[in-house]
Amino acid sequence: MSYNLLKGKKGIIFGALNDMSIAWKVAERAHEEGATFVLTNTPVAMRMGEMDELAKKTGAQVIPADATSIKDLEELVAKSMEILGGKVDFILHSIGMSPNVRKGRKYDDLDYNYYQKTLDVSAMSFHKVLQVCRKMDAINDWGSVVALSYIAAQRTLYGYNDMADAKSMLESIARSFGYIYGRDKKIRVNTVSQSPTITTAGSGVKGMDSLIDFSERMSPLGNADALECADYCITLFSDLTRKVTMQNLFHDGGFSNMGMSWRAITQYNKSFEDGFDISQARDGD
Repeated sequence: MSYNLLKGKKGIIFGALNDMSIAWKVAERAHEEGATFVLTNTPVAMRMGEMDELAKKTGAQVIPADATSIKDLEELVAKSMEILGGKVDFILHSIGMSPNVRKGRKYDDLDYNYYQKTLDVSAMSFHKVLQVCRKMDAINDWGSVVALSYIAAQRTLYGYNDMADAKSMLESIARSFGYIYGRDKKIRVNTVSQSPTITTAGSGVKGMDSLIDFSERMSPLGNADALECADYCITLFSDLTRKVTMQNLFHDGGFSNMGMSWRAITQYNKSFEDGFDISQARDGD
């Protein structure tokens, strides 16, 4: 159902790759709610993904850009304003990648060149997007910028590795830039801490299936899926949330406030019934 929440609004959506991407769902929902926007991803990701299909479906134009490159971002923002006929009203940052995770490097044995790449792609790119937009005066007053995060920014979760550090940095950038952008232009900057979600990027995290099962058992409302996350992002882009900024907003079915649930403890107890000695379990991560 459409409510015309974004009627007349214009935006830039980073990170749509295929129909598993949260950014893909956000684009579909933004289109349904009346928005026009530009889609962007790296040239490599665009060759791997299916963005042309999404562009055709939503009437969007696709602009290749590396979000870690200031030059690419300046060109992206300039072209977006030209295509859309002026400043934008919303931006989605849905970008994350860890070479250490892909290569199976554990947290106590990181490749630091990979580590820097993780931080640059997954967090510093957010700062670069905001800084470029601010210098180019590219976002309308009362606009909204949202980046996707995860609770590993606050809690240690097996297998999430250096991406946890990147998410912590991402959330800090939202607070620091949110103050400046809010003070000067009334622009909102928030992060959404989403339930673990099966995406092309997320599937590379070790033990992702177990992590999803655990959080499903722990969350009183269950895990939020990609479409539900998209719905939440739409509300943050809309005028209904004009005084929400500098927040890390948990969209996780209640997981972030749980200690132990009945479903989780029941499954835990089954491990003893099956004769598994959990005290002997070890890993280097």
